[in-house]
Amino acid sequence: MSRKPLVRPGGRSARVQESVHEAVRALTSEVGRDALTVPLVAARAGVTPSTIYRRWGDLQELLSDVAVERLRPETPPGDHGGLAADLTAWAEEFLEEMSSPPGRAYIRDALLGDPDGANAGQCSAYAAEQIDVMLDRAGARGEPVPDAETVIDRVVAPMMYRILFRRGRLDASYARRLVTGLLADQDS
Repeated sequence: MSRKPLVRPGGRSARVQESVHEAVRALTSEVGRDALTVPLVAARAGVTPSTIYRRWGDLQELLSDVAVERLRPETPPGDHGGLAADLTAWAEEFLEEMSSPPGRAYIRDALLGDPDGANAGQCSAYAAEQIDVMLDRAGARGEPVPDAETVIDRVVAPMMYRILFRRGRLDASYARRLVTGLLADQDS
């Protein structure tokens, strides 16, 4: 059974999670991901290795938890005045971030330490939340909008498939073609 940390905002649990996450990020920069061990992370974070094992189960689940946190968008998607412009800018940025070497590493870590699929679901929820913001804005402007699942199926899913399995054609023009195709089908 996968153990996920239970975080009480502002409590000791949140402080431990933050110090362990920060230790992972710092050590990854300093010694590289392959050199990470639970005792090394614990020493840097100022906790015992048993704290990490109890909360995360193993190093891979810890790396997965850190990756999911790193994949969380920091800001809402930009408002560019219309759905086509909003979705295009967001898709280009999403593709650039996720297909970068750090993005690929975060995706790999998020999935590898995720035996029950909760982290993959959380990453999907992040994308859906961003898409919902854009669709809500467009709807408020009176624009016709597809549903969020259609955007995920037609824009996000093909990009993720190519990021994970087929590295060709991963540029901004690919993201633009996906959005253009989605919206053209929406209009017909």
